[in-house]
Amino acid sequence: MKFISTRGEAPPVGFVDACLSGLAPDGGLYVPERWPTIAPARPDEPYVSVASRVISAFAEEELPESTVQGLCERAYANFAHQSVAPLVQWGPNRFIMELHHGPTLAFKDVAMQLIAQLFDEVLTARGQRMSVTCATSGDTGGAAAAAFAGASQVDLFILHPFERVSPVQRLFMTTTGASNVHNIAIDDDFDVCQAIVKSLFADRDFVKSSNLSGVNSINWARIAAQAVYYATAQAAMGADRPLRFIVPSGNMGDALAGYVAARCGLMAGFEAVCAVNENDTLNVLFGEGRMLRRPARATPSPAMDISVPSNFERLAFEVSGRDAEMLRRVYEQFAQSGDVELPDRIKGPLGCSGLSAASVSNAQTLAEMRQVLGETGWLICPHTAVGTHAARNLNSDGETVDIVLATAHAAKFPETVEEATGRNCPLPERVAGLTGRTEVFEKLSSEASVVRDFIEKNRRR
Repeated sequence: MKFISTRGEAPPVGFVDACLSGLAPDGGLYVPERWPTIAPARPDEPYVSVASRVISAFAEEELPESTVQGLCERAYANFAHQSVAPLVQWGPNRFIMELHHGPTLAFKDVAMQLIAQLFDEVLTARGQRMSVTCATSGDTGGAAAAAFAGASQVDLFILHPFERVSPVQRLFMTTTGASNVHNIAIDDDFDVCQAIVKSLFADRDFVKSSNLSGVNSINWARIAAQAVYYATAQAAMGADRPLRFIVPSGNMGDALAGYVAARCGLMAGFEAVCAVNENDTLNVLFGEGRMLRRPARATPSPAMDISVPSNFERLAFEVSGRDAEMLRRVYEQFAQSGDVELPDRIKGPLGCSGLSAASVSNAQTLAEMRQVLGETGWLICPHTAVGTHAARNLNSDGETVDIVLATAHAAKFPETVEEATGRNCPLPERVAGLTGRTEVFEKLSSEASVVRDFIEKNRRR
């Protein structure tokens, strides 16, 4: 299996190199040259088994099946629920998929724990060391810190927007005590953090000298790992049962993972709604066919405060018939103007992709948290509330099951939970000691050169 760039100007690479590289040299994102056919999950099949089959289908002969099985076993050994992504009923034909049973109480753990195991396996075998970067709007940074803390072959550099993540999200990033984990607070929003990371990858001399990689959802391993819980949801609800997923969305990696699962034959069909907050770029993309860059607004759901969803590029590549030249022109124009009308070759097929979007206001988010508490006695996080509110406003045919992805535990956002519901939501006992730890982070300006110098100074040789 080879992986190609959405921009069409990078040589094909294997699964391992696509995952280790993160971003392609031409600035594009890696996708498989063809979609493998993967047998659907069985109702009684353990999560680790499904994950192993999915990853092996993309890795093919590069990684022995026994190696992949071991990676998956270690990745999910410390999850608080043996199902990893259990479903709980919320109402008639409505379920919530709990994705917060990992070490940092967020769905990012599902992929990040596996990525860290993969990096450790491959880099140890190759005798290599890497500098790994990630920009985070909240949960990715904590998940990466937990997964890579103490890794002998990796130096991790996390960029987060200063004072634009919740205090608990920040603690997961800044309190590991691991010497190989470096936290950088950028005095700007997430989109700027993400732009800095992309500019680092554009400096090919720096990429080579520092052996730079990235673990944002630009990394294909993230998408592949997240496709697994779509497959297990289909198996749990019935092989032929029509499902509609409501996915709280920012960078769109989680929703794209469902599209990938469907393309590989793991689903009976595919429909997903990207539920977004007041940063409604995806709503504009799907509703108006425009790519529009605007300053990100601060909302109660900070992990979704993103105005440039990176993974839309992968979807646009697919629906355009994999027209890399056209996509390259679109993104060059977008880089210059920040406002691009999508070509008909993308805009038309986009409506047949199974994906759509719906936006939810700040007031609606807080009201939804109160409503769910009243209906179920559950405290949900503000991101999940964006999903449940969007689900309430969808038409029902009486047969399709709606599944809302609960992307984080409510305890990661205690201030918002208390504002919305008047309730206190303590951290689960397994992470209760988090608030007593010492934080370590460095505040830097939003210049890519400053971040590059910091990485160069702090990476191990």
